[in-house]
Amino acid sequence: MSEMHVLLVHGFGGSGPWHWQQWLSGRLDELGVTCEMPRLPKQDQPVLQEWLAVLRARLEDVPAESELVVAAHSCGAALWLHHAATIHGTARRADRVLLVAPPGPDWRHPDVQGIVPYPVDAHALRRAAGSTRLVIGSGDPYLSVQDGHYLAENMRVALDVIPDGEHLNTDAGYGPWPAVLRWVSHGTTPVADRFETQPQTGGAAPSTFRLV
Repeated sequence: MSEMHVLLVHGFGGSGPWHWQQWLSGRLDELGVTCEMPRLPKQDQPVLQEWLAVLRARLEDVPAESELVVAAHSCGAALWLHHAATIHGTARRADRVLLVAPPGPDWRHPDVQGIVPYPVDAHALRRAAGSTRLVIGSGDPYLSVQDGHYLAENMRVALDVIPDGEHLNTDAGYGPWPAVLRWVSHGTTPVADRFETQPQTGGAAPSTFRLV
């Protein structure tokens, strides 16, 4: 069985010490799983090409025999969509990707250059990863549930909607998040909230596609 290598991709402003990505990194380390979360440059004033360069360098460093799992939050999820849409055929492919609370397609911020809007390309996502899953929270100020369903349907990926999850960040109470640890470790789906409440699901199943 191949060893697992987990890459966590933070968003705009980084992931603070109480963020679920930091918690996940610590738990994986305790379990002996290789996990890294590179500090992307200018995290408070991100530039797309600079972030892409770091992401791709880290992906290429992952041993070919490792199972590569990616969990990206917010603008980090948007970064993955740019990566998927612009990679060449020999790029390192992820086995599984979890996109958590990307900003909505209409979100803008003066300090974020080029990351939003982002491409929504189902074929590109399949080139970039064996499977991709989208997790969003209702009440997210940056992404409506309606836009989340739109993204999942057009990306042809499975969707979990966490009730009252908001932006699924520290402010929303998402430090420890056991369901994400299970997803990373075992591919367990759907991804429940931090209280283990089952989410609303939608998007595309692995072999079918349906509107919800």
